[in-house]
Amino acid sequence: MIIYGKQVCFYALEHKEEEIQTVYIAKKGILPQPLFHKYHDKIKFLEPKWAQAMAKGGNHQGILVEMTPFEQTSFAKIKQSDFIVVLDGLTDVGNIGAIVRSAYALGVDAIIASGVNQLNFAAIARTSAGALLDMPFMISDNILDNINELKQVGYRFYGASMDGEAVQGCSFAPKRVLVMGSEDKGLSKKVLSKIDTTVSITMQHAFDSLNVSAAAAILIHRMVYAVK
Repeated sequence: MIIYGKQVCFYALEHKEEEIQTVYIAKKGILPQPLFHKYHDKIKFLEPKWAQAMAKGGNHQGILVEMTPFEQTSFAKIKQSDFIVVLDGLTDVGNIGAIVRSAYALGVDAIIASGVNQLNFAAIARTSAGALLDMPFMISDNILDNINELKQVGYRFYGASMDGEAVQGCSFAPKRVLVMGSEDKGLSKKVLSKIDTTVSITMQHAFDSLNVSAAAAILIHRMVYAVK
């Protein structure tokens, strides 16, 4: 896959050396000297117009990196986690990337995406500032089976909902799953039927809701520090 932009590319170059195939440079001096020397044999220089074409019009900032394809984590490995986030029907890579970034920073162990057939992992890597490259992540083709398996090994499920219990008053099981629904539809009916507790964020002013990625960050932070 090809990623672009300084932040995500520098992260990949600093932490994922074994996965780097080619470093494309379209701006002189963009790479710090240590990285330039480290990847000297893998660097190719491009004219800006070709870099723009590779980035499909995106803001490449003078650097693109070709990496090995993103590998999803197996469900068997994800089941070994303590704290999992499920994205129920989310499709916007900006929101997904922001959630991945917050989840990785705050201590989530793994993420499962459901209700989608495929995702643009390069775009999510970019919008997560590289966090996706280190976050166990999988797309589920049968989320109900996954939920049932997780319940069998002791996980409790918490769903984000505007009419749920105030999150600041909740405590959470050691093995826990936070489910975030899409902004337009919320939690799907099939997933909602499996939720043990719905949780909400108390608003101080009359307002509909927070962006899903902002809401996820607040709920994740609470669920990290309020374990029973």
